[in-house]
Amino acid sequence: MTGLAILDIARDGIFTFLKVAGPLMIVALIVGLAVSLFQALTQIQEQTLIYVPKIVAVFGTLLLMLPFMGDALGSYMTRIAERIASGG
Repeated sequence: MTGLAILDIARDGIFTFLKVAGPLMIVALIVGLAVSLFQALTQIQEQTLIYVPKIVAVFGTLLLMLPFMGDALGSYMTRIAERIASGG
Protein backbone atom coordinates (compact mmCIF):
# COMPACT_ATOMS: atom_id res chain seq x y z
CA MET A 1 0.00 0.00 0.00
CA THR A 2 1.47 3.33 -1.01
CA GLY A 3 1.54 6.51 0.99
CA LEU A 4 -0.91 8.11 -1.42
CA ALA A 5 -3.45 5.33 -0.83
CA ILE A 6 -3.10 5.72 2.93
CA LEU A 7 -3.64 9.47 2.67
CA ASP A 8 -6.70 8.85 0.49
CA ILE A 9 -8.19 6.47 3.06
CA ALA A 10 -7.43 8.90 5.90
CA ARG A 11 -8.98 11.82 4.00
CA ASP A 12 -12.08 9.77 3.25
CA GLY A 13 -12.31 8.80 6.93
CA ILE A 14 -12.02 12.41 8.07
CA PHE A 15 -14.72 13.55 5.63
CA THR A 16 -16.98 10.72 6.78
CA PHE A 17 -16.39 11.70 10.40
CA LEU A 18 -17.27 15.32 9.63
CA LYS A 19 -20.45 14.27 7.80
CA VAL A 20 -21.53 12.08 10.71
CA ALA A 21 -20.57 14.27 13.68
CA GLY A 22 -20.96 17.69 12.07
CA PRO A 23 -24.74 18.12 12.36
CA LEU A 24 -24.74 17.10 16.02
CA MET A 25 -21.88 19.45 16.87
CA ILE A 26 -23.47 22.37 15.02
CA VAL A 27 -26.78 21.87 16.84
CA ALA A 28 -24.99 21.65 20.20
CA LEU A 29 -23.06 24.83 19.39
CA ILE A 30 -26.16 26.78 18.37
CA VAL A 31 -28.22 25.66 21.37
CA GLY A 32 -25.32 26.33 23.76
CA LEU A 33 -24.85 29.80 22.32
CA ALA A 34 -28.57 30.55 22.58
CA VAL A 35 -28.72 29.34 26.19
CA SER A 36 -25.62 31.32 27.11
CA LEU A 37 -27.07 34.44 25.53
CA PHE A 38 -30.34 33.87 27.39
CA GLN A 39 -28.47 33.46 30.67
CA ALA A 40 -26.44 36.60 30.07
CA LEU A 41 -29.52 38.65 29.24
CA THR A 42 -31.62 37.43 32.18
CA GLN A 43 -28.77 36.89 34.67
CA ILE A 44 -30.11 33.43 35.49
CA GLN A 45 -27.18 31.22 36.51
CA GLU A 46 -28.92 27.87 36.79
CA GLN A 47 -26.55 25.03 35.92
CA THR A 48 -29.20 22.64 34.65
CA LEU A 49 -30.31 25.28 32.15
CA ILE A 50 -27.04 24.76 30.32
CA TYR A 51 -27.28 21.00 29.84
CA VAL A 52 -30.93 20.02 29.51
CA PRO A 53 -31.80 21.95 26.31
CA LYS A 54 -28.53 20.90 24.70
CA ILE A 55 -29.10 17.22 25.49
CA VAL A 56 -32.68 17.35 24.20
CA ALA A 57 -31.64 19.15 20.99
CA VAL A 58 -28.75 16.78 20.29
CA PHE A 59 -30.94 13.74 20.97
CA GLY A 60 -33.65 15.05 18.63
CA THR A 61 -31.07 15.77 15.94
CA LEU A 62 -29.62 12.29 16.42
CA LEU A 63 -33.04 10.74 15.86
CA LEU A 64 -33.57 12.79 12.71
CA MET A 65 -30.07 12.29 11.28
CA LEU A 66 -29.59 8.62 12.19
CA PRO A 67 -30.51 7.24 8.72
CA PHE A 68 -28.11 9.67 7.05
CA MET A 69 -25.37 8.86 9.54
CA GLY A 70 -25.84 5.12 9.10
CA ASP A 71 -25.73 5.46 5.33
CA ALA A 72 -22.51 7.52 5.48
CA LEU A 73 -20.81 5.01 7.78
CA GLY A 74 -22.07 2.05 5.76
CA SER A 75 -20.80 3.47 2.48
CA TYR A 76 -17.43 4.24 4.09
CA MET A 77 -17.16 0.65 5.32
CA THR A 78 -18.12 -0.62 1.86
CA ARG A 79 -15.35 1.47 0.27
CA ILE A 80 -12.82 0.20 2.82
CA ALA A 81 -13.94 -3.43 2.32
CA GLU A 82 -13.59 -3.05 -1.47
CA ARG A 83 -10.03 -1.75 -1.01
CA ILE A 84 -9.19 -4.68 1.26
CA ALA A 85 -10.70 -7.18 -1.16
CA SER A 86 -8.85 -5.71 -4.13
CA GLY A 87 -5.56 -5.95 -2.29
CA GLY A 88 -4.83 -2.31 -1.84
